[in-house]
Amino acid sequence: MNFLILFFSVMFFSGMFAFCSKRKHLLLMLLSLEYMILSLYMLMFINLSMYEYEYYFSMMFLTFCVCESVLGLSILVSLIRTHGNDLFYSMNILC
Repeated sequence: MNFLILFFSVMFFSGMFAFCSKRKHLLLMLLSLEYMILSLYMLMFINLSMYEYEYYFSMMFLTFCVCESVLGLSILVSLIRTHGNDLFYSMNILC
């Protein structure tokens, strides 16, 4: 059980590193966020199964994660339609 907790913690921190290192590319940022959410979900699922709580909270967590990913993809689509690609340095805020 401790090995799984360590494994998913390493998954979370590697996703955080990818999120910080790919900050100019929106699609890679969204993928690393989903990777972090997956590791958090698995950590929460292991924690809830150890203490025999209800799994209703994990379903609520998945619902909010799906809403977050849909919002991120809609921002990505609108960014691509207006600017042509998903790189942040192509947007000029001063114009």
